[in-house]
Amino acid sequence: MTGSMDGNDTHLFTRNPLRPPYPVHLCVADFAMGCFWGAEKRFWEQSGVWTTAVGYTAGTTGGPSYEEVCSGRTGHAEAVRVVYDPEMIDYAVLLACFWEGHDPTQGMRQGNDVGTQYRSGVYYADSSQQALAEQSRSLYQQALDAKGLKAITTELAPAQEFYFAEPYHQQYLGKNPSGYCGLGGTGVRFPLEALRATQ
Repeated sequence: MTGSMDGNDTHLFTRNPLRPPYPVHLCVADFAMGCFWGAEKRFWEQSGVWTTAVGYTAGTTGGPSYEEVCSGRTGHAEAVRVVYDPEMIDYAVLLACFWEGHDPTQGMRQGNDVGTQYRSGVYYADSSQQALAEQSRSLYQQALDAKGLKAITTELAPAQEFYFAEPYHQQYLGKNPSGYCGLGGTGVRFPLEALRATQ
């Protein structure tokens, strides 16, 4: 059962804990953008991110294993939990990283990775995150439209229980630098300043 990190509870790079409780001045954001190995790496490289962890969320079963999630029967998405210092990096920057880091038009897949667990999703923690996520989706759709690309299929929903993935998945590409990463963006830049202007 997912839940115990078997003592591997410290981030390989930030050296901070993966699990709560987190320092009270920090914020949490959950994202799904395909295989969580490459997705996590994109976020831990951002200045102001305190820790990251991979796991499963937005499904219907409790404590799923990787194999159960890959079966497609749990409804969970592979996700990244990003714990960040809002004085150093704001949610808008994380949203830009999210939109540019994958192709949000692909539905239940990301590249060669096919299945409900690979869907695109933003799981907001509060009304402020929700408003920015919705505005960012609209702005990025406009940017995609200008390039003749397809409609965004990203799921926007309130954050649900986050089930931490097995220890070998945490910071996987840090442990396996030549490991698989199937993520690829659209090549369309996210209009970050336009989003900040709405705040």
